[in-house]
Amino acid sequence: MNWPTYRAFYMWLRNYDVFIRLFWSIAPGFIIEPVVLLVALGFGFGSFIGDINGQPYMEFIIPGVIASYAMTSATFECTYNVFFRMDFRKTYDSILATPMNISDVVTGEVLWGATRSIITACIILLVAALFGVIHSPLALLAPVFAVLEGIMFASMGVFFASIVPSVYSFNYYFTLFIGPMTFFSGAFFPVSSFPETVQVISNIVPLTPAVSLIRGAVSGDFAGVNVVISLLAVIGVSAAFYIATLFSMKRRVME
Repeated sequence: MNWPTYRAFYMWLRNYDVFIRLFWSIAPGFIIEPVVLLVALGFGFGSFIGDINGQPYMEFIIPGVIASYAMTSATFECTYNVFFRMDFRKTYDSILATPMNISDVVTGEVLWGATRSIITACIILLVAALFGVIHSPLALLAPVFAVLEGIMFASMGVFFASIVPSVYSFNYYFTLFIGPMTFFSGAFFPVSSFPETVQVISNIVPLTPAVSLIRGAVSGDFAGVNVVISLLAVIGVSAAFYIATLFSMKRRVME
């Protein structure tokens, strides 16, 4: 198997160029939607809820909104879009006729998925700052953690795209994995509020350590966060799926 080279940047650049050309068509999904959710839950639902762990509900959910939308941004980009480029538009066939290898393609896709995550994270963080609910300079670490999270979910997304037989198979991935993880990761309410059995599941899903890291950064308080374990979890899952994807995608394009 060929390992990735500097040419992976060209795959990233190709996706960036498409993103810029289509910006106003796709902007509502990663700008307006998370802002609406933040306002609706933070000000609307939050008015009926007291403080959570000493924080107003609006401040509590900001890290959750950042983490959940960083996840979905990378996931949509690296599932549906990757599949369409690979199977329908045959973009990969054209790219692989150049000196680029499949590892360059995979790496470029993963890096672009992570880029989508950091763009989304920065937008939500900026909106939260405009609302006056960001109080710590450590919040600037949130986009850094969002990049790591983006690499993780981008790697998982490209892996799944490389093994599914049909675009309709993504329904299982989103319905059984991505969707439930949004609610069981501590993004919108504490994991401790679940029954013990559910807490066990919540503590092993990949989004949970990302939420914990981003929450610690946004609040400026890492006292309740095991930073080392959370980072190792995110990096470990990322590495495992990235390496698996290099092999699975090579098999897919050779079929």
